[in-house]
Amino acid sequence: MTRLAWLLAASTVLAHPAVAQNLVNGSLVGDRDAPNTLTLRLTSDGPGNNYPATAEGYNELYSDFIRNHPEWKIEMQLMSDNIGQEQARMLEQARAGRAPDCAAVDSFVLPQFISNGVLASFSPYFSDEEIDQLFPFIRDGITGEDGEIYAWWWNTDLRVLYRNETIVPEAPETWEELKEAAIASTEDGMEGLLFNGGRWEGTTFDWLANYWAQGGDLVDEEGKPIFGEGENREKFLTAVNYFKDLVDSGAAPRRVANIASYDDFVAAAAAGTSALFIGGNWQYSQLEDTLPAETFEQWTFSPIPGPTLEERSTGTGGWTFGSFSDDPEKVEMCANLVREVYMGPANALQQQLPTRADLYDQYEVFDTPANQTFAEALDDGRARPGAAIYPEISNQIQIMMGDVLTGSKTPEDALDDAYQAALDAYERL
Repeated sequence: MTRLAWLLAASTVLAHPAVAQNLVNGSLVGDRDAPNTLTLRLTSDGPGNNYPATAEGYNELYSDFIRNHPEWKIEMQLMSDNIGQEQARMLEQARAGRAPDCAAVDSFVLPQFISNGVLASFSPYFSDEEIDQLFPFIRDGITGEDGEIYAWWWNTDLRVLYRNETIVPEAPETWEELKEAAIASTEDGMEGLLFNGGRWEGTTFDWLANYWAQGGDLVDEEGKPIFGEGENREKFLTAVNYFKDLVDSGAAPRRVANIASYDDFVAAAAAGTSALFIGGNWQYSQLEDTLPAETFEQWTFSPIPGPTLEERSTGTGGWTFGSFSDDPEKVEMCANLVREVYMGPANALQQQLPTRADLYDQYEVFDTPANQTFAEALDDGRARPGAAIYPEISNQIQIMMGDVLTGSKTPEDALDDAYQAALDAYERL
């Protein structure tokens, strides 16, 4: 079949809705006889999603996409839930030249992929206007040292301070205001401020906002730990002592040292035992789904307080797409997929926060006061460093936090131990 004949046939087939539905399944999108193939590895953010309505939404998005590109078919590979292992395996495959043409890359590890030089540049396929609309931390995260962008970061999340307005009417804006509000809430029978303090990543990630708000850094440009030296040490101790004081003063219950799940906060809100907690933006809808309507209306959120009004930060994550291909046509097809399926439409489908400020005005679902406030808070967003040592730094901060909040070590001793352990691990890399 000639290329023209194939295009005519494909156009006829794809124009028929019933047939178009058959072109999307868990592993293949498009006509299997299409002359061009793009291999795509992704998470459940696609037609393989476990929720039927979401999966159907992605089927429609992918169907529309392949109608616009009838010369292509997409062979899909679904990642397992062990994201850390999946990303490490994909990096090794990329180094060996065996990675898929296009893939979802966790923003958490994206700098490792960029520094290894395994991603193709996306700069030719996105306009300056599109790039300028990205939140600053997003733009920085996808940009290499040469100024080229090597991925497109399409969704994100952030942490905020939730409060019950009937007990805490005004949003605390500084650490001192939050402490006062939390203590005052205990006089109404509440537990005070709840936050993650147990042994898991959430403890590190949520607390880091207090360190980052002061301008602290965990690692240098080479990825070596520096949080235990000089000004960083002072800022680190200030943030640790802040959490210690919250517990010692009664502003936070001692049980926070064992909290290792965001679900505990929603449970406390449902039980009416807490009026303040630091949680993720996704928990707003969880509160709406869990609480009676009249109780949900009592809850709101605001940016995480900083040491001063001018010092603010919040931890942000999310997913990117990048291309490992050296074929310019496949790189462009990967970029097209991101633009036409994920950059806006998929955000709206899953109500996942867009990374471009202008998209909040283009989709009605993001025009709510809640999502508008989340968008404003992203201006203070900061992503975790992509250094290889970060997982061990996080592990040591979790141990340190437990030691400090339970009083088994002073903040100084706990920091020294955590820092030395991180340096020792760095030397073993």
